[in-house]
Amino acid sequence: MATVTITITEDDIDPSFEVAQLKDQAVGAISLFFGTVRDTNGNLAALHLEHYEGMTQKQISAIADEASRKWSLNGIRIIHRVGRLLPQDMIVMVAASSAHRADSLEAVHYIMDYLKTDAPFWKAEETSQGLSWVDARITDETAKQKWQKS
Repeated sequence: MATVTITITEDDIDPSFEVAQLKDQAVGAISLFFGTVRDTNGNLAALHLEHYEGMTQKQISAIADEASRKWSLNGIRIIHRVGRLLPQDMIVMVAASSAHRADSLEAVHYIMDYLKTDAPFWKAEETSQGLSWVDARITDETAKQKWQKS
């Protein structure tokens, strides 16, 4: 099984530092995904993310463990930010290392699809009208369903 490291933080993400943590002699590929806060309507002041630490950590660990069972991975690194984030701030990083690229690429894709639907984060958008909670998106659930068929 892969070495799994999960961090939930208000701090910014340092991509160079995080990639360096996944390097070792057996690694031939490190695949990464960075998600940023987007402003689709042009009026987002900030995105507020809340979580319940014990529940969130447990669920993300389960997602990473399942990815580790499905693919031959050396390491998995997941960082998810919480708190008040501005448009274009980095919100999530998922990285996987493996001997070959296919395993790490698939694992990152899988982990992100499950983080979007199964990780217990609550999001509220801050606009000039105040705060409003963000509902789950059907497209995220649809993306996750493709993994259940394979």
